[in-house]
Amino acid sequence: QVQLVESGGGLVQAGGSLRLSCAASGRSFSGYAMGWFRQAPGKEREFVTGFSWSGWRLSYADSVKGRFTISRDNAKNTVYLQMNSLKPEDTAVYYCAAARGLYSGSDRKEFDYWGQGTQVTVSS
Repeated sequence: QVQLVESGGGLVQAGGSLRLSCAASGRSFSGYAMGWFRQAPGKEREFVTGFSWSGWRLSYADSVKGRFTISRDNAKNTVYLQMNSLKPEDTAVYYCAAARGLYSGSDRKEFDYWGQGTQVTVSS
């Protein structure tokens, strides 16, 4: 069992930056695929980026390429999402998720554990 807690969301002006954190507890997230998702009002939850079960960085959503960067600190059992050059369309609740098994994809249905989400609001 893995518990995930996101933090770092908030209100920021367009062009600003935020760093989200996802702290895992209960067991090490080593061997789990980790993903960042987001859900804007009235839209489906979408994959932003993540790590495969073996630790490889997965691709970024086209809408965030060149602006967002995922990283991890295995010693702290924490995954980060650095978000730069934020746009109003990045406004959403951001979720961290973990998938058991040898998973390396972006299908939200394959992720078994979810955090509570953290709100990111970008004003124009």
